[in-house]
Amino acid sequence: MFSLKPMKPTFKCYLPPVQTDVKKAIEPPIKKLEPKLLQGEIVVNEVNFVRKCISAESSQDDLWGKLICTNFKVSFIPQDASSKQKSQLSHLLLGEHDIPLTCLEQVVTVNDTKGKKKVLGSNQKLKFNPTELILYCKDLRIIRFCFDEAGPESAKKVCLAIAHYSHPADLQLLFGFEYQGRRYHESKGKRVNGSTPQGGLRTPIFDRPSDWDREIKRTGASEWRVCSINESYAVSPSLPEFIVVPVSLADQDLKQLSVFFTNQRIPSWCWNHPNGSALVRMASISDPLHQRKIEQKIFTAITKSHPQRSEVVKSDLDKILPNILDIQSSFVKVRQICVIDPFEESEERWLTSIENSRWLEYVRAFLKLSAEMVFQLDGKNVSVILQEEEDRDLNCVVSSLVQLMLDPHYRSLIGFQCLVQKEWVMAGHRFLDRCNHLKKNDKEESALFMLFLDCVWQMMNQYPAAFEFTETYLTVLSDSMWIPLFSTFLFNSPKQRAQHMMDFAKNKAIPQGEDQVVYFPPVWDWSQQFSTKDQTLFNNPMYVGKGVACVQNGEVKTFRRTKQKTYSSTLRGTPASLRNGLKVGEETLTRRGSLMSELRSDYSPVKDESPAERFFRDCFSRPADQQGLLIPLLAPSHVTLWKLYFLRWVPEACIPKGGSSTAYHKLSQLVDEIEILQNQLRQYKGRSPGNTPLPSPSGPLSDQRRMYFKACSPHDPPTPPDFLTSSFPFTPMGNLCRRSVHGTPISKFLNGARIWLSTETLANDSL
Repeated sequence: MFSLKPMKPTFKCYLPPVQTDVKKAIEPPIKKLEPKLLQGEIVVNEVNFVRKCISAESSQDDLWGKLICTNFKVSFIPQDASSKQKSQLSHLLLGEHDIPLTCLEQVVTVNDTKGKKKVLGSNQKLKFNPTELILYCKDLRIIRFCFDEAGPESAKKVCLAIAHYSHPADLQLLFGFEYQGRRYHESKGKRVNGSTPQGGLRTPIFDRPSDWDREIKRTGASEWRVCSINESYAVSPSLPEFIVVPVSLADQDLKQLSVFFTNQRIPSWCWNHPNGSALVRMASISDPLHQRKIEQKIFTAITKSHPQRSEVVKSDLDKILPNILDIQSSFVKVRQICVIDPFEESEERWLTSIENSRWLEYVRAFLKLSAEMVFQLDGKNVSVILQEEEDRDLNCVVSSLVQLMLDPHYRSLIGFQCLVQKEWVMAGHRFLDRCNHLKKNDKEESALFMLFLDCVWQMMNQYPAAFEFTETYLTVLSDSMWIPLFSTFLFNSPKQRAQHMMDFAKNKAIPQGEDQVVYFPPVWDWSQQFSTKDQTLFNNPMYVGKGVACVQNGEVKTFRRTKQKTYSSTLRGTPASLRNGLKVGEETLTRRGSLMSELRSDYSPVKDESPAERFFRDCFSRPADQQGLLIPLLAPSHVTLWKLYFLRWVPEACIPKGGSSTAYHKLSQLVDEIEILQNQLRQYKGRSPGNTPLPSPSGPLSDQRRMYFKACSPHDPPTPPDFLTSSFPFTPMGNLCRRSVHGTPISKFLNGARIWLSTETLANDSL
C-alpha cells in the first residue's frame, strides 16, 4: 500500500504570520488612548506609536503608546494598561508616566542615522527628524522616547511643542493660574466659610498679624511686637507686610533705619528661646559710614528685649558659608555622578567622586554653623543676629535649622510647614529665580531649598523618633516645587505674590476681599495631590512627640525642657570680638581637630575646654531628648548621601523586599496593631472622664487608622503580601534610562555590594 511521507517542517513553519502593517500590530483595534486632563488643561500636540525605553540593554520591556504635550505636562499613555509597576504613591494630579513642564531641565532631540543631537529651547527650529527624545528632569529622572514607528513630522512637532511650552515667557502663563481659576469657580459650593472642608489649610500662612501674634505667644516673646510699617509693602518690597520687632523700637525709628539696609530689609525676629534669647535675621547695611551707629541701635533694642539684658552676637553668613553658585555647582555635580555619568571606576572612586562634589561638605557646613548658633542661644543665653547681604538665601537655611534643633514644635508636620512658610516663603526667598521656573537665567538658579531638605533628612536619619514626618514627606515636598499649581514655590517675594494674585483675581472674575489661600492654595493643602490614605505615608510611626504646641482655648501650650547650664564666656577667655554685636563664627570654624569641628559623640573631657566644647560634650554625654535640644553628629561617617532622593530612579540601587521602606512597613503594621489593642482595652474598661471609647475595630475604625500599612485581623480575608523596594513609594521603572550606556553610575559599585546594602541599609536608614 502506497503512503505519502509527511513533509519535513521548514524554518518558516515556526514563524508567526507576517504582519503586513507594523502600526496595526502595535495599535489595538478598540482601545483609544486618551489623556487624563485637569480643569483648563488642553492637548497642544501628540504623536502615536512611540516607544518609552525601560531598559538600556534591550527593548523587550519597553512600553508602546502615545506621547502627548499639554499646557501642563508631558504625558505618555501606554497601550498595555497592565504594566509591571508595583505598589506606589498614587497622585491625584499626575499619572505615573507624566512630567510637569516646569520639571523639565533639558529637552534633547537625537537623530541616530545622521548622528545629530540638539538641546531645544523656546521658539527654535529643528532641521532634522528626531528618532529619539530625551527628557532630563529637575527631580533627577531621565526619560527616553523612541520614534521608530511614529510619523517623522508628528515626532518633530511634539518635540518642538514640549520645548516651547516648557519655556513660558511670563509667570502668568504657568498652568497653575488657569487651573486654580477653573477650580475656584467649580468648587464654590464645597467651601465652608471660605475654606475647604478637607482641613488641609491649618498651616499658618503668616500674611496677617494674628499668625505672628500666635507665634509670639507660643514662644513667650513678650518683649517683641508685630509691626505693620511694611503694610502694602511701603518700606521693603521683599519683606512680608507684617514683621516682628523689639517693643523698644518705634515705627518711626524703623522707617528711618530702613534706608540703610539692602532692599530696606530691616532686622526681623524669627524665634525666642524660653530663656529669653532671640534669633533675628537681617540684611547687610549698605552705608559703611553709618554701620556701627545703626548696628548699635539694633543691638541695644534686642538687648532690651532680653529678660537678663544679655549681649547680642552677629554672624555674617556671607563670609562663612558657600555662596549660591557654589551650592548649585555642587548639586549639579552630585546629580551627574548619581544618575548621568557612566561608571567605569572602582567602588572607592565613586565614593571619592561624591565627596569631591562637595555636596556633603556643604550639608555639614550648614549644620555645623547652625549648631554653633544653638550654642549661643541655648548655652550662652545670648541673642543671635544672622546677617546676609540680601537676607533671602543663606539666612533661610540657617534660621530654619537653628529652630529645628531647638524647638520640637517644628519637628511636627504642621510645625515644619509653619517653619518653611515663615522662614522661606514669607521671608522672600526667591523661589521663582532659584527654581528657574521660567528658564530665563541659569546663573540665578540654586538648589538651596534642596540643601535645606537634605540637612533636615540628616537630622531625621540620626534622630528617627524626633520627627513626626518621614523622608517620603520630604521627597514629596521637593517634588512639589516642580508642580506649578500651588502658590508656595512660585514667587520671589510676598509682594510679587500679592501683585500676581490681584491680576489673577481680576482676570478670573474673583470677588474682591476673597482670601488668596482659597483661590490659589499653598502646597500644604495635601488633599489636592494625595488621598487621605496616601497622606498617612507622611506619618512617622516611631514619632514620640507630644503633639503640636499651640494656643488652645486661650492657654499657651509650649514645650518644656530640663534647665540647661549657661556656659558663660567668663569660663574661658573668650575673644572680645564675640561679644556686644561683633562677629562670631570665623574663629570657631577654622579650629581644625577641635570638638567644634566635628561635633562627634565620643567626647572626653579636655583640660583647656572652651565653653562651646563643654556645651557639646555635655549634650552628647546625655541620652538624646526627642522633645528637647537636638544637635546632629557631623563627622564624615555621620553625614551620608540621601539615597531615597538621589538614587530613587536608579533601578540597580533598589533593594527588592528591603531597605528602609520594608522596615517602615513592618513598623506601621506594629503601630496599627498596638492602636487596635489600645482601642479594644478602652472599650473593655468602659467610659471614664478622660477616656472616650473609640469605634469598634470591625466598624468605621478601619477607615480612621492613621497608618498606610494596616495590621491584619484574624477575620480579614487573605491578601497578597505587599511587594516593596527601597525606593517605595517612588517607582523607578522607565524613569531613568540612559542612552547607549551599559551599566549605571553605581552599577559596579552595587554589583559587589549586594550583601552590604541589604544589611547595613536596613540598619542605618531612617524610618
